[in-house]
Amino acid sequence: MKIFKLLILCFLFIQSHSLCAAQALVSELKIFEPYLGTWQADFPVVGGKPAMQDVSHWERALNGTAVRTLHSINEGMYGGESLIFWDKTKKKVVFFYFTTAGFYTQGTMDVLDDGSFVAYEDVAGNQDGITKVKSTSRFVDGEMEVSTQYLKHGMWTEPEKRRYTRSNKAVKFH
Repeated sequence: MKIFKLLILCFLFIQSHSLCAAQALVSELKIFEPYLGTWQADFPVVGGKPAMQDVSHWERALNGTAVRTLHSINEGMYGGESLIFWDKTKKKVVFFYFTTAGFYTQGTMDVLDDGSFVAYEDVAGNQDGITKVKSTSRFVDGEMEVSTQYLKHGMWTEPEKRRYTRSNKAVKFH
């Protein structure tokens, strides 16, 4: 009976180890593991404007060779979806972002020594004159901090800073 129990424990250990390995991201994307899950940020707004809330969900995709993100602002007023992956030819993290507003971006990410990353995006089809986006993200004390700038009509905007906390809300699209 003891041998049987020992065999079952060994089997369960091996199964749990295999499951964890199957859930992992490839080494080039390990930086994103703390971001997996659902987040929300309440944007600071100027007086008189409606409140803005972004709900973002990050998940492992394509057997761990990619990270998929979904997000929606104000329960579907605007949203988007990204696939982030390691480009073996460019030897860089690259991504594509598609929006409910009908435009998309493509870009690259530089992972910095402190664990943060900077995303550089080229924007195609934005109706507001935005042609590039630069954002810096970092994982600090269990929260995600994001600072974003837009190249709009040839001028960079001031950085917009947001702090995301863990959330149970769902990403919604209309």
